[in-house]
Formats: sequence, structure tokens, C-alpha cells
Amino acid sequence: MTTETQTTAATHAFEADVSKLLHMMVHSVYSDKDVFLRELISNAADACEKLRYEGIAKPSLLGDDPQPRISIILDADQGRLTIEDNGIGMSAADMGETLGTIARSGTKAFMDKLAAEAGKEGSQLIGQFGVGFYSAFMVATQVEVFSRKAGTDEAASWTSDGLGTYTIAPVDLDQAPKRGTRVVLHLMDDAKSYAERYTVERIVKAQSGHVPVPIILFEKPDAEGADIADGAALWLKPKAEISEEDYADFYRSVAGQYDSPAHTIHYRAEGRYEYSVLTFIPQTKPFDLFDPDRKGHIKLYVRRVFITDEAQILPRYLRFVRGLVDSADLPLNMSREMIQDSPVLAAIQKGVTGRLLTELEKLAANDADAYLKIWDNFGAVLKEGLYEDFERREALLGLARFRTTSAQDSWRSLKDYVADFKENQTAIYYATGSDLDRLSTSPQLEGFRARGIEVLLLPDQVDNFWTTVGVDYEGKPFKSVTQGGADLSLIPLAEGADKPAAAESGAVDGFLAFAKEALADAVSDVRVSDRLTSSAVCLVAPESGMDRQLEKLLAGAGQLPQAAKPVLEINPAHALIQKLAASDDADGMKSDLAHLLLDQARIADGEQPHDARAFAERLDRLMSKAVG
Repeated sequence: MTTETQTTAATHAFEADVSKLLHMMVHSVYSDKDVFLRELISNAADACEKLRYEGIAKPSLLGDDPQPRISIILDADQGRLTIEDNGIGMSAADMGETLGTIARSGTKAFMDKLAAEAGKEGSQLIGQFGVGFYSAFMVATQVEVFSRKAGTDEAASWTSDGLGTYTIAPVDLDQAPKRGTRVVLHLMDDAKSYAERYTVERIVKAQSGHVPVPIILFEKPDAEGADIADGAALWLKPKAEISEEDYADFYRSVAGQYDSPAHTIHYRAEGRYEYSVLTFIPQTKPFDLFDPDRKGHIKLYVRRVFITDEAQILPRYLRFVRGLVDSADLPLNMSREMIQDSPVLAAIQKGVTGRLLTELEKLAANDADAYLKIWDNFGAVLKEGLYEDFERREALLGLARFRTTSAQDSWRSLKDYVADFKENQTAIYYATGSDLDRLSTSPQLEGFRARGIEVLLLPDQVDNFWTTVGVDYEGKPFKSVTQGGADLSLIPLAEGADKPAAAESGAVDGFLAFAKEALADAVSDVRVSDRLTSSAVCLVAPESGMDRQLEKLLAGAGQLPQAAKPVLEINPAHALIQKLAASDDADGMKSDLAHLLLDQARIADGEQPHDARAFAERLDRLMSKAVG
């Protein structure tokens, strides 16, 4: 759409993604259709908040009607439902830009998820992806929008049946609100109950009762209005006056979620700077949790005036937290850009982040089950802070929970882990990977299990990064079980563990020398392992090299031009190694067997043989010899 004044009606086709979405809406992919009303009310409240902010710099925009409000007008006789606000309003150009497109990245992913979750959790997806306006087509055969932008003398309409096109046209001023937007829904036959007072009042009180704008309900177009929501700022009320249901309703409104909060944090900070905080941790993972921009979701208010939801109030590793902060000290006339650089906001950021982490520590200590549910959902995100936030790393390590070789079905803290250190153990051992089951059966763990040493199992991508930045816990370093020497000789075997059978050192040394030469192009070294007990071989990274899993991750992303050669470790007590060491290579198969050992180690690591054809040929020669 052009920004020039539109003088005639114009019909446009929806963008392809919008058409697909509308098709889903019209064909009712959601079992809970009540969601549409909350979305339209939320849009109306946002428009009022935007006007309140713009009116600070330009009071004339408010005219003689400065109090924001949302009106819901019922017309059961005509089967119509109208939601009207006196907010910022839209021009014809605004309508084309906001009502004809989905202004959000990741639309394709959303569509795929939408189709997959039809009838299940679809109602959550509407709010999470900011496409709430289109939910009106679940209950309406036609939607009309009339709007007049604040400070202008022009009005426009937007009309669509949701079947592929929409029409934008100029209208007379008396057809639109004096300021703001009117959305008229022509209800489907099976949705006429949405023009009845009981239905609408029930939905508003359940889902939108705490929007920060008063809501007035008109039972008929010419009836007297009744207040059904007072627009009071819930976050400024004393906690003693707020019920759990009030918190849950507000959470759903501010967060765009349909679950209940797993944890609520509400307080007022006083001192050099004063501000109120109301934040929530969701029960379920928000759909955009791993969006590449890692955007936060905390709204910033100044003395009840909504300023922006773009301010980076919390670090990115707390982006799953929803809610708001209302400052008493930030100036209302400061631009959004200047606010981000304000020392007041910096103090708020530090204070709110510290308080949230403290609240999580208290929850972990007082209600472990509740905390573990949060960690199960958001632990992978919180661990990003171990890599990014040196100042709070100690607190985050205390909050971290891990699956381990001793507790694959439960979570362990580092405090618990260190308390169970074995005699002469000096490091916290870990293994990284992409699959917990594969990690738990890695051959590199055998020597640790034989000594009863617990190993952290780290299956999240972020684990490959935070473990490389010199992290320690209470002076205990973290050490990968797949990098460098295991140094297990000083730690005694667990009671009842079988002591490895001694191997004839001369023969093994000879085989090591042979294998080093035969595999020189593929490995940096071949050496005896003290980490293997039942497997014949395994691969590890050199002492000064990159951890094997991180190397794979970077190589897969095209960020590692050349990988380092790994070290092949052999178990000198293994029967196969002993037979190979004792063989004289009279049949010339020893080189093939050395290469097959290397490929066996690769396969055990979840890799493919380096040269599949050569692997098959060697295996063919070995099997041919075996069958005579």
C-alpha cells in the first residue's frame, strides 16, 4: 500500500501465507473459538496504549477525549458483534500494511505447526504468533473495520469475507469513530451466542479482565453501557488484594499464553530508583523460544504509560519470562532509543535480573518439584547465560541441573555432584552430544563407570559452548571425557569392579607403532587408553584440541574449514587387541584391521566411516578370509 491518501475503493489479494492462515481459521482448526475475543480486545488495548504514549509528546492527539476505553456492542437481532476503541487508529495505508500481511518472521514454521496442532494447542499459537486479528474469521462470515487515525481528518474501511481478498475504501467521517478503530463481526449462524451478554461478559472476565484499559459492554446498540473491566493496573495493587486467578488472567493477557504461570514474581523496588515488577514464568514453552533474534518479552511502562516492548530489560537467556516493569523515574518524553541507553534502565535491568535469579534459587530450595518443571522447559535457555554472563555465572551454575550417568531419569545439581566426588577426583567430568541415550552408552564412559565416577550428560547445543570458556564450580574445573587424557589411574576402581587383565606390553607396543604408521593420515596418535574397559577402541580429541562434539557442530555449520585429527585409543586388555598384537601379519590383513578399528570407533561415536567404499572392501576381504 502507498502512504498517499486513498480516494477510491481498492480490492487486494491476501499474501499467500495469510490466505493459508485464513483458510485454517474459516475451517475452524481450533476447538476453543472464544480466543478471538481476547485477541481483538488485546489489539484494542494496544491501540489505546500507543495513543497514550504518542499523546505525551503531542497532547492534541487526545483532543477532548483523553480517557482510553474499549467498547463492546452487541446486536443479537442482526447477529453482529462490535469491538471499538478510541486508541491511535489506522489510516488506509496502515490497514493495508497490518491487515493484509503477517508482519512476523517464521511464518512458514508457524503454518506447519498450526496444521500439525489443529484441535490440540492451536489456541496458544494464535497469541504466540501475533496473528490474532484473523481469528475473527473463526466466528464471522464477514469482518468490517472502520478507523480514523488520531490527528487526521480522514477515515477508511477494510472489509473481507476471509476467502482470499480484502477491500480498503475511504469513508465519511461519520461512518468511523471520532478516533480509533471499530471492528464489526457479522457472526456465523453457529456463533450467534457471541452477541449475547452472558457469553461475552464471561469471556471478557475470564480472559481480558485485567487489560489496562476500561471495557464497557453495550447489550444493544442503543443501550446504556456497563463497565465490565475497570482498566486498573494490576501490578500496582498490593499482592494481598490479588488472587491466583487474577494473576493467571493477567498473565494470559500480557503474555499471549493460554496456560497458567508456573511461577509469578510480583514486587515493588524502592531506593534510588522506584519501579514495580510483575513477571511470569510460563508452564509451557513459548513457540518462539528459539527464534534466532532471541527477543525478550518484558513490556516497559512509565507511570502506567506503555512505552515499548522492545527494551532489553532482561538478558536473552531469560527471554522465556513474560510480564512488565513500570518505572517511576524514567522520563515520559524520552525516546525509545534513549531509554535503552539510560542509566535508570541499566539499574532496572540489573535489579530485575538479580531478583529473578534469586527467586529461582528460593524456588529450587523450597519446592524442588516446581523448579525442576521450569528447568525441564527452560534449562537449555538458562544455560546460555553460563556462556554469556560472567557476572552471574556462579548463580547460574547453582541453578543448573543435569542428567548424569548416575541419574539419567532425574536431575542433579553441581552441589550434589561435588559432594559425591571419588577419592583423588579433582574435576567435574562431562560428555556432550545430541542424544541422551547415545551419550549414556559412549565407550569413553567405561573407565569412569568402573571407578564409580559420575559424568554429566550434556545433550543441548549450548553445552558445547559454555563448557569451553574456563568455567569452574567451587574451584573444580570441568573436563570433557572425550578430550585429552582421562588421567584415571589415581582413582581406585569401584568395589566389585573387575580389574583389567594385563596385556603383554611388548606386543601391544608393536601394534601401536604399526597402527600409528598405518593410520597416520587419519589420526594424530594411537595410544593405550585408561578410559576403556569393555570396548576395543574409542576416539578422543587431542589435549589442546577442540572437543569432539563442538568440532562436529561447527563443521556441520560450515564454520570449521578443517577438523583436527583425533586420537585413537585402544584397550590393551581387550581380546581383539591382544590377538592383533600377537599376529605376525603373514596374510597381510593387519592394515585392513587397523583401519576397521578406526571405523569401528567412528561408528561408536555416531559417525560414518570416512571412506564408505574402502570400509566395505576391507570388510569384504575380512569376511572372505573368515569363511575360507
